[in-house]
Amino acid sequence: QLSEDVERVSENRTDEREGEMEVHEDASSVILPDSELGTTAPSLRFSKTCLKNVFSVILLFIYLLLMAVAVFLVYQTISDFREKLKHPVMSVSYKEVSLYDAPGIAFYPGKARLLSCKHHYYDHIPPLINPGQPGDIECTTQRINYTDPFTNQTMKYALVVQGPRDVKKKELVFLQFHLNGTDQDFSAIDYLLFSSFQEFINSPEKAEFMKDCESSYSSWKFSGGFRTWVKMSLVKTKEEDGSETVEFKQETSVVNYIDQRTKPRSDQLFFVVFEWKDPFIQTVQDIITANPWNMIALLCGIFLALFKAADFAKLSVKWMIKIRKRHLQRSRQVRNHIN
Repeated sequence: QLSEDVERVSENRTDEREGEMEVHEDASSVILPDSELGTTAPSLRFSKTCLKNVFSVILLFIYLLLMAVAVFLVYQTISDFREKLKHPVMSVSYKEVSLYDAPGIAFYPGKARLLSCKHHYYDHIPPLINPGQPGDIECTTQRINYTDPFTNQTMKYALVVQGPRDVKKKELVFLQFHLNGTDQDFSAIDYLLFSSFQEFINSPEKAEFMKDCESSYSSWKFSGGFRTWVKMSLVKTKEEDGSETVEFKQETSVVNYIDQRTKPRSDQLFFVVFEWKDPFIQTVQDIITANPWNMIALLCGIFLALFKAADFAKLSVKWMIKIRKRHLQRSRQVRNHIN
């Protein structure tokens, strides 16, 4: 009986084990298709997700690079604008005129004497009839005495003559001076050009006017025994404060005078001609090439690109985090299902 009881217990245990094995086999047979699907589908999903993540990272780096370029452009634009403000560009323009405002020609003859002064046209200067002898003075002249603006002690004598006006007719002024004798080895007469003879005539303080002109304008010389031909051009300069200064540029040519007087003379003759070079007044002014509106528009575009890039980068990061969470959630579901 004991042996029969032991055999029965052993048979029951084997039956229970066989039942458990059958249950496990049934469970494995039921779960197997899902596990097979889980091993194939998640691998495909994982590869697609990896590609999307890689492309997202690449795009993120591209937009970060674009943001760095935009920041550099902002810095470069501001630097260029400040540099252009410090270094304006000089602009030169030309204005054509038919008549100039008659300039003033101030001569400092010293002991020399004005013999003749005439206006001629079309560059035609007739031959001298009596060189060295007093002739016609057809120019508007004004004599003025004033103190030297640099020393304030010595008195200066100036002979102011009205210059040419009509540039189309090539008006010129021809002057002849005579110096009886000099102790110097070289003889010359100083002269000064200023912008308007009419302003000098209308000025109530002519001495102060001449002192200001001598302080502002350059002086030149012409020598005795020659005919000096002076061709003038006018240059106007506009300053930053809106004021306008005027100066003269001149080209001089010197021709030797052949003295044909019968008796040898110890005196000196001076001949000088003043004429306008061309009918163009040159205007010079400083121009700031940096346009603030262009810079503002460029900065607005750059900042807009920066904001768009930052917004895209933020969305890309959020999208990557979301994809990562979905992938982790799916992998957890598969593991729970398998378990």
